[in-house]
Amino acid sequence: MRWLFQEPSNCRDWSPDQVVLPEARFDGDLVEITGIRDCHYRSATDFTVAHRDQVFDLAQLDRLDFFVEPFAGWRGPAHTFLSFGFSDGEQLAISVEVRREMGKEFSVLGGLTRQFELMYVVATERDLVGLRSVHRGNRVYRYPIRADADRVRKMMVAMLRRANRLRDRPEFYNTLGNTCTTNIVRHLNEVSDRRVPWWNPGVLFPGYSDRLAQALGLIDSLFSVETDRESFEIGEVVREAIDDPGFSRRIREG
Repeated sequence: MRWLFQEPSNCRDWSPDQVVLPEARFDGDLVEITGIRDCHYRSATDFTVAHRDQVFDLAQLDRLDFFVEPFAGWRGPAHTFLSFGFSDGEQLAISVEVRREMGKEFSVLGGLTRQFELMYVVATERDLVGLRSVHRGNRVYRYPIRADADRVRKMMVAMLRRANRLRDRPEFYNTLGNTCTTNIVRHLNEVSDRRVPWWNPGVLFPGYSDRLAQALGLIDSLFSVETDRESFEIGEVVREAIDDPGFSRRIREG
């Protein structure tokens, strides 16, 4: 039971792609973000780490996409993340993840016993989407979210402020209560009048989170995601566009 007394830390031997924690500095409508990850991947395990800094104008935010990456033989387990779009064509992706230590494998049990810290990865779409679709070979689904610009802005600001807090106050990942999807829901609840409980099946089993999002009216589709899910899968276009400077535009053109 010693794990009950463990404290989270930002000082460990991190995987090279997760050493740098992002930071956001706000000035009115502008936000300067340092530590935006933009790695060059030759494979899932062979990559050159790169980061960049960029200033974004929050007044130009006009869209939000929800990504789902199932990674098991059955659909339940999955990773989810968001990408924020600007009227000038820029995209910024934010992914809540286990912060991996060198030589330490993830396990569900370890995620329940304070073995892994939490990290908000702020990255380019080419990094996050390309890694998962091209180099890990997982199916990735992109769902445009129905939300007004004000709510999209509040969501992005909430996630960036949480990323800032983790720099000073690290937290443990928890398989049930502090995951990629539970944190997206947490921020959604912050900016919405409607509350989604963390124990909703679509939150506990994120592979079905698209069904939950559509039930909440967040996915604009004429069909049920259950029957129309494959139309949101972007693997083929991601593979074609991975080296294109217009990657984000290409994966939306289909």
